Amino acid sequence: MTVYKEERKLDKKKYYITTAIAYTSGKPHIGNTYEAILADSIARFKRQQGYDVFFQTGTDEHGQKIELKAAEAGVTCKEFVDNVAGEIKSIWDLMNTSYDKFIRTTDDYHEKQVQKIFKKLYDQGDIYKGYYEGMYCTPCESFFTESQLVDGKCPDCGRPVTPAKEEAYFFRMSKYAQRLIDHINTHPEFIQPVSRKNEMMNNFLLPGLQDLCVSRTSFKWGIPVDFDPKHVVYVWLDALTNYITGIGYDCDGENTEQFKKDWPADLHLIGKDIIRFHTIYWPIFLMALDLPLPKQIFGHPWLLQGDGKMSKSKGNVLYADQLVDFFGVDAVRYFVLHEMPFENDGVITWELMVERLNSELANTLGNLVNRTISMSNKYFGGEVKNTNVCEPVDEELKAVVLGTKAKVAAKMEELRVADAITEIFTLFKRCNKYIDETMPWALAKDEDKKDRLATVLYNLVEGICIGASLLESFMPETTGKILAQLNAPKREYEELETFGLYPSGNKVTEKPEILFARLDVKEVLEKVEAMKEEEKTEEAAEEEAPVVDIEAKEEVTFDDFMKMQFQVGEIIACEEVKKSKKLLCSQVKIGSQVKQIVSGIKSNYKPEDMVGKKVMVLVNLKPAKLAGVVSEGMILCAEGLDGELALMTPDKDMPAGAEIC
Repeated sequence: MTVYKEERKLDKKKYYITTAIAYTSGKPHIGNTYEAILADSIARFKRQQGYDVFFQTGTDEHGQKIELKAAEAGVTCKEFVDNVAGEIKSIWDLMNTSYDKFIRTTDDYHEKQVQKIFKKLYDQGDIYKGYYEGMYCTPCESFFTESQLVDGKCPDCGRPVTPAKEEAYFFRMSKYAQRLIDHINTHPEFIQPVSRKNEMMNNFLLPGLQDLCVSRTSFKWGIPVDFDPKHVVYVWLDALTNYITGIGYDCDGENTEQFKKDWPADLHLIGKDIIRFHTIYWPIFLMALDLPLPKQIFGHPWLLQGDGKMSKSKGNVLYADQLVDFFGVDAVRYFVLHEMPFENDGVITWELMVERLNSELANTLGNLVNRTISMSNKYFGGEVKNTNVCEPVDEELKAVVLGTKAKVAAKMEELRVADAITEIFTLFKRCNKYIDETMPWALAKDEDKKDRLATVLYNLVEGICIGASLLESFMPETTGKILAQLNAPKREYEELETFGLYPSGNKVTEKPEILFARLDVKEVLEKVEAMKEEEKTEEAAEEEAPVVDIEAKEEVTFDDFMKMQFQVGEIIACEEVKKSKKLLCSQVKIGSQVKQIVSGIKSNYKPEDMVGKKVMVLVNLKPAKLAGVVSEGMILCAEGLDGELALMTPDKDMPAGAEIC
């Protein structure tokens, strides 16, 4: 299902930003969630600047890994991805990300366009059929040669690889390689940071590109190649095209007005681990489709837990909803945005989060707002009035406040989001220093200084209003709370270089709200340990799920097994066997035939429950009489520990008579 938000104005300069679509193999950890928050902060800031922003995110839902995960969970692939996609979307919503569209690669329109794209590239000779033989990494869904492996393992994730050989379609990457090299050389802004560009050029493009495998036959959970259905489109050709299908690209040339307006993308925001796919494969696919390349691809670093990459096997995974329970949404947003360097990996720990919340959010920002409102109420009944009794220190404050907008804009233009937030907190720190310099409590003791005190408090409120308005892109809820307490509207972007717009005589709230409560690190760590113990208990309970061991029977040869014929049967009628307490008699359609089969399943199924079910049937079992009724085959069931029976049914809708092999 596609999700849209907000009507867009069509008279502004466009800005199209995307995240990588999250893979639906499981719940995303905070490192994955960081990307959505980062993209949101950029999208919000561009909107504040007056751009007509379209922010797209979503989920990548095909591939062998998901097929295996669904089988482990005992559900269909679609059921599995529906569940995980819903969880991903709920986390994106929890973190207040203002996406305009949430695309899923199982959306019908996307799948149809991928099939059209594959056929177009095949027809024009960019895709051809061959065989692939190499080492395959299932988690990364990537093939590698022996020389590309690192210590015999996947060079991307470090996990084991397995030999694989299968028929596949390939894309002629080398055909477009030089054109891509030329584009990168003439567009230095195309790949950022520069270190990512150098890595792609030196490690992949300049040594020479191999043709890329773009289809698979060893699994079924993918978009079928419509002219060769035993193949499914390989994940990268499927997933990457979401950036154009999501805004209305049509391979037949019937593109929507939105696509004509928004493409090329202004920014693809992705993790550094998938930079190769986005800066080599994706641009080459676009060249083959005769489409413009995105303006910029930014490969952000990783957010590490302690000193290592997050993984379930290490037991160091942090999730956004867990962190929100401890710190709140905006505190988590602040941390991941501010603590992630532009180019190098960032680090997240419980201790560091507590320290930042206490020092920056509770002290620098929260205490500033609280003190300013409290003093306004204490000395003037909440009224904030500009009496224009000025001193040189006021101009120093105003210079910092009014210079912040340009500094933030410059940092955001370079995608240095952490540095932009630092500039805003420099403004708040200057306001705190202004309090120390002007000493309002001392001014309040002298009636002759009353007008000077009023001016000081007015300057503080005005500085906070401007700072809070700049903060909105990064901490939107906090901005709303601050401005509500100051009884002030959010400033428009063009107003952030003007000091004195707060209405003189306006009143602040009577009781300031604590924006961020200080936390005790020891108490937080104790709660974290309790949470981990609870998780271990739940995992242990899941691992203790019952299993059944039965006595082994004599081995059979493959030839013996091949004598048995299994087919899908559809039960079209069923009734009780009158002379028996255990038997049901079913009429089972198998291809063009109908067989009568007697089964001892009356204790678990009623006759009316059986009708319409697709079941697994041993067709060539010698007929026998049971309770006087002829049975011409066997319906297969599984038996649990307590004797409970369950019919063996296909997990996809299959025609009656389909061979089970």
